[in-house]
Amino acid sequence: MPVFKTPFNGYSVRFSPFYESRLAVATAQNFGILGNGRVHVIDLASSGPVINELIAFDTADGVYDVAWSESHDSVLVAAVADGSMKVYDTALPPQANPVRSLKEHAREVHGLDYNPTRRDSFLSASWDDSVKLWTLDRPASLRTFREHAYCVYSVSWNPKHADVFASASGDCTVRIWDVREPGSTMIIPGHEHEILSCDWNKYDECLIATASVDKSIKIWDVRNYRVPVSVLNGHGYAVRKIKFSPHRRNMLVSCSYDMTVCLWDFMVEDALVGRYDHHTEFAVGVDLSVLVDGLMASTGWDELVYVWQQGMDPRAA
Repeated sequence: MPVFKTPFNGYSVRFSPFYESRLAVATAQNFGILGNGRVHVIDLASSGPVINELIAFDTADGVYDVAWSESHDSVLVAAVADGSMKVYDTALPPQANPVRSLKEHAREVHGLDYNPTRRDSFLSASWDDSVKLWTLDRPASLRTFREHAYCVYSVSWNPKHADVFASASGDCTVRIWDVREPGSTMIIPGHEHEILSCDWNKYDECLIATASVDKSIKIWDVRNYRVPVSVLNGHGYAVRKIKFSPHRRNMLVSCSYDMTVCLWDFMVEDALVGRYDHHTEFAVGVDLSVLVDGLMASTGWDELVYVWQQGMDPRAA
C-alpha cells in the first residue's frame, strides 16, 4: 500500500469528495509547537502503490486540519496555528494562493468541517473556546458560537440536518447546535476527561460518537443521552480522532496517541474488528473515503501518510 513522506509532522488527512485518488494532508513543524506548516495535496497513482504530490502550500505557522470544499472540486481550507484559515485553490499556481485568509479566532484553529448537505458553509473550532460559521464569499464569519469553557477541538455537521452540528471540547462536553437557535440545544457531559473528537453517524442522524483523553470512544443517541449506546475500549492512550464509515452504518475508525488506528463495529460485543500499528509516533489523523468503500488513510507525527484498503497491511508494498 502506498506511503507518502512529509517533511513535517502529520496532523490531519482528508479524502477529496470529488476525486477518489486525491487527498489533502495538514502538517506542522516541530510537532506543532513552534514553526512552519505545509498543506500537501496528493494523488494515488493508478499504475501502482505510489503517491504523487500535486501541489503544496507553505504557511508561517503549523497547520492542524484541512477540509475540502463540498461545492468546488479544487478548493480546500486549512486550519492554522495563528488563528487563521487559509483558502487554497489547487487549480491555481502556488503564487496565486492562498486565495483568501480568514482571521478572527484569538488562538489556534484546531478543527474544520464543511457542510455536506448545504455545501456552502464550513465551521471552525478553536482553542479560544469558540466555533465560527463561515462561507467562502464573505470575509467575516456569519456567527460565533460561545458556550464551551475550554478549547474546542472538533466540529461535525449532521449529515441529514443542514443546520445542526456538534462541537467537542476540552471542557468534557459535546454540544449540539442548530444555527437557527440562539444557543446550544443539547449538552452531553460525555466523558470525565477532555473530548478530542466527535462525528455523526452517516446513516442514523441521531447517533454521534465521541473520543476522549480517557482512552474510550462512546456512541450516543441524542434522543436519550443519559447512557451511551456503546462504549469502545481498546486504545492505550488518548483517542485523537474518530470517523464514522460513509458506507457501513455500524463501522467507525479511530486513531490514538498509542500509535494505532482501530476499526470498530459498535453493534457487536467484540467491537474491535481491526487494529493497525503501522505508525511509529502518535497517530493523529484518520479518514475514510466517501467514494471508495473500505479505503482508509492515516497520518501521524512520524511524518508519514498511509493509504490502504481495509483488511490489508498498510505497510505492504
